[in-house]
Amino acid sequence: MARLFPILDLSSFEQDPAARAMFLRDLRYAARDVGFFYLDGHGISLDEIERLFELSRQFFDLPVQEKQRIEMVNSSQFRGYTRVAGERTRGQADWREQLDFGIERDPVPQNGRQPAWTRLHGPNQWPQALPQLRPVILDWQVRVAEVAIRLLKAFALSLEQPEDVFEPIYGEGANHRMKIVRYPGREQTDDDQGVGAHKDGGFLTLLLQDNVGGLQVEYDGKWVDVEPVPGTLVVNIGELLELASDGYLRATLHRVVTPSRGAERYSVPFFFGARLDATIPLLNLPEELAAEAKGPASDPANPLFRDVGVNVLKSRLRSHPDVAERHYPDLLKAS
Repeated sequence: MARLFPILDLSSFEQDPAARAMFLRDLRYAARDVGFFYLDGHGISLDEIERLFELSRQFFDLPVQEKQRIEMVNSSQFRGYTRVAGERTRGQADWREQLDFGIERDPVPQNGRQPAWTRLHGPNQWPQALPQLRPVILDWQVRVAEVAIRLLKAFALSLEQPEDVFEPIYGEGANHRMKIVRYPGREQTDDDQGVGAHKDGGFLTLLLQDNVGGLQVEYDGKWVDVEPVPGTLVVNIGELLELASDGYLRATLHRVVTPSRGAERYSVPFFFGARLDATIPLLNLPEELAAEAKGPASDPANPLFRDVGVNVLKSRLRSHPDVAERHYPDLLKAS
């Protein structure tokens, strides 16, 4: 049986013209037909991967009061710790605990005239009881962003665009996010929703998952398991690429089901995004590709906007109502 989710070797992108052309072809087909694939040849070592997993386990093993010192509700930038069932997808609780990070920046001084999304710039919250986590997370952000940029350049070429067509909107000031996540076993949860069905809002998501399954992708009307493949990153298309390609590339619905009794799952998703002040362009696709573009599949209950900051803030407010109520009451009142 052929593998539904192919394994693509990113190192082929830097090889001879024939290997490069084959990689670009396979990349476009994988993103167009399935929307998910495994990425090998990314240059991140197994030692780096295991170090990140080990520190993730150490963080989630901390006493509850230590984790709650850096609860997300303290951060208007939506950074920090979220308890199990503290985040919502489509209005339903997600049975996972997590620690969210963004790009470390100074907050934007507010005088009431800036767009609301400027409040998303700011610092992360770091656990005092695990100081070694900070340098590893900051290094991971840099390493995976480098992989994502190489991959996004390849996507541009696969769509017969200039390699740097996206650079103005993912360059300095981009809004990348990541988190470390723990999914407790079924005996500790109320149902099987680790994370509800959703699409990702950025350009690309690069996911590191451990050897416990649970990630599923909707394909041909069915939910299909994305089995762990050691050493690889799982990549999926985000809604920004769907918008830019007029729906030629489509963000795919996916979810995570709760691990079985007695098990727990760890993962590290990295969301490669755009500048919050950017507007997503509509690419001028070649005629044969444009003919297959069906337009973005926008959900009427959660419409897509080409203004990146508006999209990102909308998503954050929906997912974390406690943060919205504390830090954005003016927006809630206006809506």
